[in-house]
Amino acid sequence: MHIVPGLKVLYFGTPVVLVSTLNEDRTANLAPMSSAWWIGQTAMAGMGDRSRTGANLLRERECVLNLAPSSLAGAVDRIAMTTGRPDVPEAKAAQGYRHVADKFALGGLTGQRSDLVGPPRVAECPIQIEGRVVGTHRLAGAGATAYEIEVVRTHVDDALLVPGTAYVDPLRWDPLIMKFCEFFGGGSNVHPSRLAEGWRMPALESLSVGPRPSRGGARRG
Repeated sequence: MHIVPGLKVLYFGTPVVLVSTLNEDRTANLAPMSSAWWIGQTAMAGMGDRSRTGANLLRERECVLNLAPSSLAGAVDRIAMTTGRPDVPEAKAAQGYRHVADKFALGGLTGQRSDLVGPPRVAECPIQIEGRVVGTHRLAGAGATAYEIEVVRTHVDDALLVPGTAYVDPLRWDPLIMKFCEFFGGGSNVHPSRLAEGWRMPALESLSVGPRPSRGGARRG
């Protein structure tokens, strides 16, 4: 039997991406998000308009989409309730966000030089996608923007490849998945989400994870 529950969150299951961008002073910002999908050599990624990542994407037009494996759930969680903005927006501060300038250090992650774009890659992520913003679409009433990103180079750990080919073996790739504000990997809940606990507001800050009646949601900065 189907019912109409009036879902506030439509995150049925999407991969967690660590988005690296450059700040105005050329330092690196890093933000987790899970509103991303790919078609051909194009990625679509959604971010809140008040986030540092969104501002960096609009200004620099470059990023790296680092696909997090399930083993990085703890690192993602450590940077979840942080923002690269020194002037933390009031709504985010009320949710428990704090400013962190070096999110790589906070997450225990390593910056790795990119080939074709300025932002660094995350060395611990076995799939890293360098891209350039080629279009934007403001989402009406959502306080967020969808970014059309041209993929210019993809780096893949050779341990994930089918031997002798350029294809990723899906049995070797265990992505960190966000399903209704919870982290999953290999089909199992791998880590409680601080983002889920911190998100209580009904309005979207960024296209990552929204509110949830009992256990919370997730946001990015």
